Amino acid sequence: MSAEKINLGSFTGKIRILHMTWFAFFLSFFVWFNHAPLLAVMADSLGLSSQQVKALLILNVALTIPARIIVGMLVDAFGPRRMYSLLLFISSFLCFGFAFADDYEQLAMMRFLLGFVGAGFVIGIRMVSEWFPARQVGLAEGIYGGWGNFGSAAAALSLPTIALMYGGEDGWRYAIATTGVMTLVYSVIYFFSVSDTPKGSTYFKPKKSGAMEVSSKGDFFLYLIMNIPMYAALAVLTWKLSPSNLGMLNETLSVSIYALLIGLYCFQTIRVYQINKHVFTEEIPEIDRYKFKQVAVLDLAYLVTFGSELAVVSMLPLFFKDTFDLSLVTAGLLASGYAFMNLLARPSGGLFSDKFGRKRTMIILILGLMAGYFLMSQINSGWPVALAVVVTMACSFFVQSGEGAVFAMVPLVKRRMTGQIAGMAGAYGNVGAVTFLTVFSFVTPSVFFLVIAGAAMVALLAIIFFLDEPKGQMAETMPDGSIQMIDVT
Repeated sequence: MSAEKINLGSFTGKIRILHMTWFAFFLSFFVWFNHAPLLAVMADSLGLSSQQVKALLILNVALTIPARIIVGMLVDAFGPRRMYSLLLFISSFLCFGFAFADDYEQLAMMRFLLGFVGAGFVIGIRMVSEWFPARQVGLAEGIYGGWGNFGSAAAALSLPTIALMYGGEDGWRYAIATTGVMTLVYSVIYFFSVSDTPKGSTYFKPKKSGAMEVSSKGDFFLYLIMNIPMYAALAVLTWKLSPSNLGMLNETLSVSIYALLIGLYCFQTIRVYQINKHVFTEEIPEIDRYKFKQVAVLDLAYLVTFGSELAVVSMLPLFFKDTFDLSLVTAGLLASGYAFMNLLARPSGGLFSDKFGRKRTMIILILGLMAGYFLMSQINSGWPVALAVVVTMACSFFVQSGEGAVFAMVPLVKRRMTGQIAGMAGAYGNVGAVTFLTVFSFVTPSVFFLVIAGAAMVALLAIIFFLDEPKGQMAETMPDGSIQMIDVT
């Protein structure tokens, strides 16, 4: 069946699973960004300084980087039904903790812990890949990601009104708590409404847990190298919270976190060796082989697509306000178009990938992304506002279509490790956001957009020279030792 024949009006079989799962992702983003539209009210209610508000924004993304890696491993081992239900269940209580925090320290701790809910994305990637064949998986993953991602925009649109409905100084608390109630209820609904695979299908699990399996000595060392940026991003977040910047952490705590990150990287390296030491002494059977360079290239592609989206969404309202001397409300409304494109763009990227090939689609979309950010770097006060909005929307289409194209390919690398591969790529999206926002703190918006375009050039070269188009079939070992072939084209 072709990608065009996915009937989204249905609520049976794999389409029901898709709808149930994108809504789980929608709720996870709804909760993850439920604070953003209420920050001004929260600041007035609790007497927060601008530095404290900035710290909350940083804390909100800090835990997501390691959480996506860990949750990716857990979903491969225990299945997406259990993991999504558990993630939503736990997140609801963290949400309640944030809503009814008595002071800033509790507020900051709960916001940091709520970064965990951002890992929900990788769970659904595995679920959708289990239910849809390769020729449809790009569109299905795009719908999952794009419609679910809209949860952040839905929070921005609805929560201020909900807070006003509750009224009083604590209206924001009840609005945020409402998102927790929704998540708690849906965690139970999801658990009893879905299954990990279609009836009669096998759920493939990694042979070992604790780190990704690799197939060669070269892949082993590439894996270790690709782990470094994730720890570096956490180190940058620590630096931004240190006494020399936002002052959330004292010197002793900052140094302790740096030492902990180094220790964790060393521990992970040891674990990677324990899982993969056999690659140094024996030949890996053909059925277990895959090319880790595929994972590395997809990581870089997601760094410049989703990483730039998170960064640009954070600065775009202020950019429009300062460039065109607009009110904050008007600037925010114009900038919101960037996030709204997710509904159309991400599924489009998956559909293009299904129809025209994974590698070719990614090359074209990254080229469009580069051109889009170059044009955005030229925006100035002499431009008509309408033209600036059109350029921004066009750029966002390529950015979010690129995200859809990346995750159209993620499930086709190695089936039993889809969660881990999705987790690593997803974490690289957050690494990109940290990287680009750090750059933005030192340069003008024009240079900021050019830096993203330059990073995209690096990813484009990696795609051209190192990414292989999936062809034929993927082999997996059944629990009884027999071999099952899975189509990847």
